Amino acid sequence: MKYTKFGVTIVRLKKEDIELVRQWRNSPQVAERMEYREYITPEMQNTWFKSISNMNNLYFVIIYEGEKMGVINVKDIDWETRKLESGIFIPDEKYWGTFVPSIVSIMLTQMFFRIFGWDHYYAHILKTNERAIQYNKSLGYELCEGQEENENQLYILRKETFETKSKKLLKALAVISGGDTSAIYQLEPEDIGTELEQFVKDNLPNIPWVTRIEENEQGRFYFLSE
Repeated sequence: MKYTKFGVTIVRLKKEDIELVRQWRNSPQVAERMEYREYITPEMQNTWFKSISNMNNLYFVIIYEGEKMGVINVKDIDWETRKLESGIFIPDEKYWGTFVPSIVSIMLTQMFFRIFGWDHYYAHILKTNERAIQYNKSLGYELCEGQEENENQLYILRKETFETKSKKLLKALAVISGGDTSAIYQLEPEDIGTELEQFVKDNLPNIPWVTRIEENEQGRFYFLSE
């Protein structure tokens, strides 16, 4: 699965990328911002990858200008109650103050709100991660009741709040990326015949943002308007 917008692509994590992700995850600048901070071995990484290779966990590698540069994810997805938790890490500090984290966060949020039809979801943020708290609040995240004293705090993002809060940011991102607000959602060949393909067949063609559908040896492409 791939999703491209504003010149950035997120592609679902594959086994060939888990060693790179392990190196990123073990780097001090990433580990110190995580709840789990112990060293991750290759064996631990393989076990973890097997545990998240399902429709309840969607992990994506972020690609910008041809370079793999981070991970964004949604995990513990409950498709019935439409609840999930999200996270992102980018090891190279040169990207932290750029528009890339904003783009991928909005892309993933729009995927669930506009394509999958959800109305809210949750995210845990460390109380000490002031940068993440400030950014997520700018998108409309609100601290859940009773979380004030927790180290790993639970936030909620509602669709209507996100749509209101993100308008200015979306306009700015469109200008930065050259004015094109369209997107492409791609099912790769390995996705065909899976539960994911069936889910997409049942939902995506009926979404008003889908302008056309194409298929070739690289997979099935859904072209989306803003």
